[in-house]
Amino acid sequence: MKTKKNLEYYMSLPYRMEIIPDTDEGGFTVSFPDLPGCLTCAETLDEIVGNAIDAKKAWLQAALEDGISIQEPADLDSYSGQFKLRMPKSLHRSLSLNAKKEGISMNQYCIYLLAKNDAEHNKTA
Repeated sequence: MKTKKNLEYYMSLPYRMEIIPDTDEGGFTVSFPDLPGCLTCAETLDEIVGNAIDAKKAWLQAALEDGISIQEPADLDSYSGQFKLRMPKSLHRSLSLNAKKEGISMNQYCIYLLAKNDAEHNKTA
């Protein structure tokens, strides 16, 4: 059975988000590398996910209406999304305290830091 590739189909796909802090004006910028030009911003990490979903939906709607080819996300089935990491206790403490200040879990904070650094690395690569 062939799947109809409509807005609902594309919204259900696991597009990767990149969240980068805006060091000049504050807040955060989020983009979707597989959806060129799809980006948004927010003042806090709490707002960024909702804004990102809205931006992705608007980008996909416009692409569908304009007949623009939409790239599907890379096959992520070969990755579990988990890995074990050992770190110094002092770093663990610092990450935990910073996450608490942001009002998010340490896991979310670490993902944010990793994504930010990965995006910066990809700019220079």
